[in-house]
Amino acid sequence: MKVKDNFILKKIADSYVVIPIRSRTVDFSGVIKLTESASVLWQMLEKGAEREELVARLLEEYEVDDNTAREDVDRFLQKLREADLIE
Repeated sequence: MKVKDNFILKKIADSYVVIPIRSRTVDFSGVIKLTESASVLWQMLEKGAEREELVARLLEEYEVDDNTAREDVDRFLQKLREADLIE
């Protein structure tokens, strides 16, 4: 799984935002605000991470149980699919 081209993640003050660039500005206007944990997942998706890698990272970085990590990853991926941001 991978984030589609022409989106970049930026940290602005204490916030993480995804901004469309180049041709994506026509298809997608605005920005997407992410939590810190979502920004970690986004960065992994930029490199082509799979679901299980994302779950493992949440378990490693945050104090969550396996079920919560899986639900959070699935919810995040679903939102990205709905916005047509991942391949």
